[in-house]
Amino acid sequence: MVLRTSDDGPVRLLQLDRPQARNALSAELVRALHAALLHADQDPSVAVIVLHGSDPAFCAGVDLKEAARDGAAYFDTFLTHNCVALVGQLATPIIGAVNGAAFTGGLELALGCDFLIASERALFADTHVRAGVLPGGGLTARLPRLIGQQRARRMSLTGEVLDAAEALRIGLVTEVVAHADLLVRALALAHAAASVPAELLLPLKAMYAASDVGLDAALTAESDLAARHRIDYAALDQLLG
Repeated sequence: MVLRTSDDGPVRLLQLDRPQARNALSAELVRALHAALLHADQDPSVAVIVLHGSDPAFCAGVDLKEAARDGAAYFDTFLTHNCVALVGQLATPIIGAVNGAAFTGGLELALGCDFLIASERALFADTHVRAGVLPGGGLTARLPRLIGQQRARRMSLTGEVLDAAEALRIGLVTEVVAHADLLVRALALAHAAASVPAELLLPLKAMYAASDVGLDAALTAESDLAARHRIDYAALDQLLG
């Protein structure tokens, strides 16, 4: 099992569950998360989704070992089951509860959520280019909207790691809580949102999506550029040693 699903009343919890791999996005997890997100979004009993990871990480992003082993076949999984992009396309509100490291594709996964709360142990970084790939899950479109162009470019160009306190200071997350309280707080916020009638909650989210002028064009531009970039699998092999 690579993904755990449970319900707390009208709240659907989705837990990435590859702790031994820091919840890296294996092809199996990509397909499972994609299916679970679609199922939750289409289930009228689900008012809000909470996305989190099994400790110690939220999500390490691309599974570099699978990418090096399977090459294009690994990345092709995202063509048909792009769970990273899907998070930002849901009609259902989704809250990201970041319990640990959210790196690269894991950061993109988090950025697709409506808002984020973080454990004091949370860490954030964009290390795409150090892994031999370009962002393709919305990072260059969404990150600058949250923290500003200069900070976003700094994160991507340097690969520096931000702790939870810095993420809160710059607006990447909305709240930082004690690690043991993360899911309790996420569920409290999810239930607060779920208490709004669906005939108001869903249009409200749609209004915010519609107000983000230029996002669709930015997402398309990023995806097109990433698709044209040739992955250097030899470099991935060297990176993995």
